[in-house]
Amino acid sequence: MSTRALGLGSALRKVAISPNIVRNQVMLRNIVGKRFVQIQSLPPSASTEILNKQRIHRPSSPHFTIYQPQLTWIGSIANRVTGVGLSVLLYGFSIAYLIAPGTFDSAHVVEFISGLPEGVKYAGKAILAAPFAFHSFNGLRHLGWDLVKFTSVKGAYVTGYVVLGATAISTVALTLIK
Repeated sequence: MSTRALGLGSALRKVAISPNIVRNQVMLRNIVGKRFVQIQSLPPSASTEILNKQRIHRPSSPHFTIYQPQLTWIGSIANRVTGVGLSVLLYGFSIAYLIAPGTFDSAHVVEFISGLPEGVKYAGKAILAAPFAFHSFNGLRHLGWDLVKFTSVKGAYVTGYVVLGATAISTVALTLIK
């Protein structure tokens, strides 16, 4: 059987041509170049201390403030903030109604709001309408993404601008309703 049939022809030629000194140096490097690791027993409490020391020297991930603002992540943050804000208002009013139903019933709330100046009423309506409209339209946008629609970069930006435009229009409309 020839060496060519086994695929060893080129390897055997290299060995035959290369001098013994080079082959010996490679072998010496493999033998001498090994690093030895020292092992020592540590109590279990030392593991936490070692991890804390390692964590100090780890690089931290970059904060989002070093990146250029993009519509996609600003919209994501705004969606979360508006959702939390609306939830806090809903649960706050619900808990207040449970604690003092005589003070927070519909008749007292309507009476209180009717006594406010017009400017305060419109400002309050705008403050409530903007997050409600944005969160609603952005929720529809996310439902579209769940259906695998508008998932390209262009589609994400187009729908983002549509959400902002619809939010602006509906905020004005909701604020001006008597």
